[in-house]
Amino acid sequence: MRVRRMLLIALAGAGLWLQPAAAQQVTGELGQPSATTTIDGSQLPSPAPAFGGTINDNALQSKPWWAPRIVPPKGAPNILLIMTDDSGYGVPSTFGGVIPTPALDRVAASGLRYTQMHSTALCSPTRAALITGRNHHSAGFGVISEQSTGFPGYNSIIGADKATIGRILMDNGYATSWFGKDHNVPAFEASQAGPFTRWPIGMGFEYFYGFIGGDANQWQPNLFRNTTQIYPFQGKPGWNLITGMADDAIDYLNRLNQIQPDKPFFLHFVPGGVHAPHHPTQEWVDKIHAMHLFDDGWEKLRETILANQKKLGVVPQNTELGPWPKDILKPWDEATDDEKKLFIRQAEVFAAYVAYTDDSIGRVIQAVEDMGKLDNTLIIYINGDNGTSAEGGPLGTPNEVAFFNGLNMLPVEVQMKFYDVWGTEKTYNHMSAGWSWAFDTPFSWFKQIASHLGGVRQGMAVSWPAGIKDAGGLRSQFAHVIDVVPTILEVAGVPAPEMVDGIKQAPIEGTSFAYTFDAANATAPTRHTTQYFEMMGDHALYHDGWLLSTKVIRAPWEAFGPANPDPLNNVTWELYNLNEDYSQTRDLAAQNPGKVEELKKVFYAEARKYNVLPLDASVAARIVAPRPNLTAGRSEFVYTHPMVGLPQGDSPLLLNTSYTVTAEIEVPATGGDGMILTSGGRFAGYGFYILNGKPVWLWNMVDLERLKWEGKDVLTPGKHTITFDFVYDGLGAGTLAFNDFSGVGGSGTGTLSVDGQVVDTKKMPKTLPMILQWDESFDVGSDTLTGVNDADYQPPFPLTSKLNKLTVKLDRPELSEADRARLEAAMKSKD
Repeated sequence: MRVRRMLLIALAGAGLWLQPAAAQQVTGELGQPSATTTIDGSQLPSPAPAFGGTINDNALQSKPWWAPRIVPPKGAPNILLIMTDDSGYGVPSTFGGVIPTPALDRVAASGLRYTQMHSTALCSPTRAALITGRNHHSAGFGVISEQSTGFPGYNSIIGADKATIGRILMDNGYATSWFGKDHNVPAFEASQAGPFTRWPIGMGFEYFYGFIGGDANQWQPNLFRNTTQIYPFQGKPGWNLITGMADDAIDYLNRLNQIQPDKPFFLHFVPGGVHAPHHPTQEWVDKIHAMHLFDDGWEKLRETILANQKKLGVVPQNTELGPWPKDILKPWDEATDDEKKLFIRQAEVFAAYVAYTDDSIGRVIQAVEDMGKLDNTLIIYINGDNGTSAEGGPLGTPNEVAFFNGLNMLPVEVQMKFYDVWGTEKTYNHMSAGWSWAFDTPFSWFKQIASHLGGVRQGMAVSWPAGIKDAGGLRSQFAHVIDVVPTILEVAGVPAPEMVDGIKQAPIEGTSFAYTFDAANATAPTRHTTQYFEMMGDHALYHDGWLLSTKVIRAPWEAFGPANPDPLNNVTWELYNLNEDYSQTRDLAAQNPGKVEELKKVFYAEARKYNVLPLDASVAARIVAPRPNLTAGRSEFVYTHPMVGLPQGDSPLLLNTSYTVTAEIEVPATGGDGMILTSGGRFAGYGFYILNGKPVWLWNMVDLERLKWEGKDVLTPGKHTITFDFVYDGLGAGTLAFNDFSGVGGSGTGTLSVDGQVVDTKKMPKTLPMILQWDESFDVGSDTLTGVNDADYQPPFPLTSKLNKLTVKLDRPELSEADRARLEAAMKSKD
């Protein structure tokens, strides 16, 4: 007792002992290396306790003393937080889908299925909310980082006053890790120049294995271990990230278990599946193809899924399907034979990706069981960070990068050229939005649409054998991804901190759903009674069973026209009673105008409270909006050494501008082929290289066309200056500020010169307006990942000439006063 009392006194003196004695858990003898303690947790990191030994003139007359090791409360579970990508409610078998997801089935069978879990309707906003417990605008992620703007709710910066669940659990003694997709690093902080404070290892995750950004080529990903780029796929044909990250997670858990088996873990497992590109292995494509799941088309699929959902009880028996949206998606029986063949292939590859991803998740869960730790592991498995993506458009696409550049209706005859390689490293594929609508059954709409449940309703299963005894139970309480953090903290017995690193913390905005774990509370009223939704101007409010929502005026693939200039007021309101209309099919706004006005006021109050204002309905325009990346304010860039891996968000952007790229090289006597400069890759980008001794500049126009400037003569040994000069004809991205796209994607003339002599010149009738391939980098001296022209070379294609200096100069267009006046007048005329 004396030892325990001395320890408590020491902890109290350091501010660690602030709770009643019964709450503090101390083990071992005071001052001994084996002693452990829980902490109050109000201040992180926890202050070091006062030294409890004695110090005299020499060690023999002194008494050593070690501070106790910080541990979570006794019995705190391991936590496995899983979320897949771009997957709607009707995708997995667990919630009535036709695609087998046995890992999610397993979690549901041993635990609970939640039928009213919600996302934000878009990737990184949902992920920011998930790891902080705050609404996505509160966390700075009103949209994805690549669309960030200079407003608090939209700047893609998770503030230091919003510590993540990883940081909280780490400082309370958990081992924390993150595997897979991280879409919460600001695009302007993703380079090796840092800062790394908003990378996983800077936000409380001690180990990270994954990619930064929204999507990744699963065959050749832009992959990191902590902050170091790695290439585990090199020399390994058929390597795939879905398998690779599961292998790495299993290895990590086994190492942790061998080194410190009593340390609880928090593992955040968020694969890129099933975001485009859909990249499953051939084994899974063959398995799904043999099942013939999609031969009858998307309307029949919808009916099958709803029937399954009713059998499982994951929708009410009176749930109805809304009408098929014939105005934007053709009925199956109107599709041509070639279209049906292509569409079935698209769906089978997507389904294979779903099943493959779930199988790898199952391997991680099995590894936990093999270690004997499954009983006290809380598994939260959320199917999708938003509804199924429709960004492939009505026809699908072999190259998602084409969509982001406004090419969303590639003819079927063009797509059929990629039929045999669909889903392989030769495509960056996405499926028809017809399947996306069906996979969100029983709801309407899809990813990006925050006002309708097809965009925000996710299936979730939760298991914890030691703490949830109602195995196989259903829960219908309203929940949102912001509720996950407070749930984990309650279950772990860890409080939300008041201060982290000396910064006062903003309140957690979610509501714990741990009360639903008790079978006695299976039908208890929801404790999360009000929740706003907003994404790119589309918005809604849930309140006590009612859903007030704006009418959808833009399909997700319609991202390149003028945006609604007044999305707060220039909208049509719809009203649904979700207690009686689970699938949001009966609009009651006309019968209940008073309720509409009441809920509008609540939405406006929530919007002001959580940084939702100012509303912005623009989509593509925000992709090229100015933001504080490393190139901001600069027009000249000089490189004198080889360098690879600079992300698109931190490199000079050659779109919608005039530019001059000059390479000063020395060609050896043996010749000097190789890459001088490249950005992007197989699916969109440019390359400046020497091929067979001749200089080349090449633009890859989303893998559909390649424009090449090439010297006719082989470069002689010695020094040369090679220049590519491009004069852009358009007004530039400045027109987007006026809700006008006329300045982007314009024509221009390129000229290739050697030692001051023109060797090739040609006109580009159009240029890429928005992006290169996001998951590829800006490389000097060699080419990482995929190349811009497989017919010319294969990466890394290192430059064997000596690069003395590479200079990139930008001459960005500036709007004249006359241009501004004209554009402003045109914008006002549209209001």
